[in-house]
Amino acid sequence: MKYGVTASTGKFGRKAIELLIKSVGKDKIVAFARNLEKAKRVLPAGIEVRKADYTDPRSLFEAFTGINRLLFISSIPNKEYPRADQHLNVVKAAEKAHIDLVAYTSFPHAETADNPLSADHKITEEYLKKAGLNYVFLRNNWYLENQAGLIKGALAGKTFRFSAVRGKVGWALEREYAEGAVKVLISSKPQKVYEFAGPSLSFEDLARKLKATSTKNFKIEELSDQEYLKALEEEGLGAAAPAIIMIQTLIRNGQLEEDSSDLSEVLGRELTPLEDAIKEL
Repeated sequence: MKYGVTASTGKFGRKAIELLIKSVGKDKIVAFARNLEKAKRVLPAGIEVRKADYTDPRSLFEAFTGINRLLFISSIPNKEYPRADQHLNVVKAAEKAHIDLVAYTSFPHAETADNPLSADHKITEEYLKKAGLNYVFLRNNWYLENQAGLIKGALAGKTFRFSAVRGKVGWALEREYAEGAVKVLISSKPQKVYEFAGPSLSFEDLARKLKATSTKNFKIEELSDQEYLKALEEEGLGAAAPAIIMIQTLIRNGQLEEDSSDLSEVLGRELTPLEDAIKEL
């Protein structure tokens, strides 16, 4: 059995490789990377590394040859080479290489979600279904690390701002999502869809958890999107501000609220309590 991991030099990919080594051993793992020099620097010694570029279909097929199970980690959106096109290249190469199982990191409730972040994932899931591949959709909710700037700022005494109102998010640590992915990848009978998430909490809930762990006193402000956008621009986050507001909007609309226990069940344990996860972050 050969296990492959795409995007292996990213944080999620590196953690998946680390956990796979503990589960199946180095000799059964192939790491796929666009930049081989970076892969040699950041991945454990002794891991087989093959060049695989999402924008180069030939490199993907050559890399996937001989792989039985593939952890397909979604790429970063790219205006020059659309992510949906990148993902189609991966699916076609997996089909051509006759991979037995493809586990794809998708978006919460991708088949019904309606927002800019979910669109490419919905398309990719359709690609996998139509290809006739044996697939698993790992619909990851939200990494706590996505709020690192907000959290660290508050812990330094800065105002904790948000505009998602009472919208809820299933925050969990990225390493726990990666661990869940690995456990599914090596499972003998995985289910087709997993809605991976932590307990659903609002930004106000997150702020109060922060206060419980902080020695700094910080303010909590619920703003309108327009007020939050202005505040972000004043903080020097002008380029990133529209994306932050877009995410706040989809959270306010309930698109990250989740009541699934799939992640803790796959891990076989409770997730790291949010207060401890904050400290770890």
